[in-house]
Amino acid sequence: ALTRMANSETPETCGTRHWINLFATRHTTIAVMAYAPPSRLQRAGQDLGIAETLYVPGFVDPGRADALHHRVRDEANWQRERFVLFGRTVTAPRLTAWYGDVGATYRYSGAAREAEPWPPLVLALAHDIAGAVAAPFNYVLVNRYRDGDDMLGWHSDDETDLGAAPVIAAVSVGAERIFRMRPRCAGPSVGQVLGHGSLLLMWGASQRLHKHCIPRTKKPIGERLCFTFRFTGQLRPARAS
Repeated sequence: ALTRMANSETPETCGTRHWINLFATRHTTIAVMAYAPPSRLQRAGQDLGIAETLYVPGFVDPGRADALHHRVRDEANWQRERFVLFGRTVTAPRLTAWYGDVGATYRYSGAAREAEPWPPLVLALAHDIAGAVAAPFNYVLVNRYRDGDDMLGWHSDDETDLGAAPVIAAVSVGAERIFRMRPRCAGPSVGQVLGHGSLLLMWGASQRLHKHCIPRTKKPIGERLCFTFRFTGQLRPARAS
């Protein structure tokens, strides 16, 4: 039988627990039991010291990771996103592309991004990750960090489109970068170097209880791509043929 949250803590309250993902769309609500990664993946991974996160080095073999880096870097329709932040328009310090199933849409920072068709190389990666992680994905956000000045500020992937307890799988290719994660309410951050071909998996209450970022660095550093796979319940109806 489905159960509700383990206690009555509010979304901003600190604490760790497994709970039901009530995934709401405009037309239906899907109840998903609490997720846990397959034991084989857990054995291959490293604990970051934060509940419901896992780092798996060398998840993608070097040759395939090289191909992903070069092909997507050269062929993607990169966008320089603009956001309204504290009343003023700012330009994102990175480039972005997005792919997914037909009609899959992800809304964040006040705008909806409808997925472009999967490139074969990225679609194959999505299938392999879904199998290894044992979770479905229909959308990937790709961030391109051209040098150490490109970054991603503190945030959580907690948009309504993703449901209450999303599974987020991030594959890094290219130069190593530091990933940092901290509690929403208080406490120090935890850092992890994300290596070429690595997988970072976050699930359960990780997005509700924590924030994460890719900080700037003054060190000379090469390009990096990050493929962040997710399942969005926001779907545009297919156009009539």
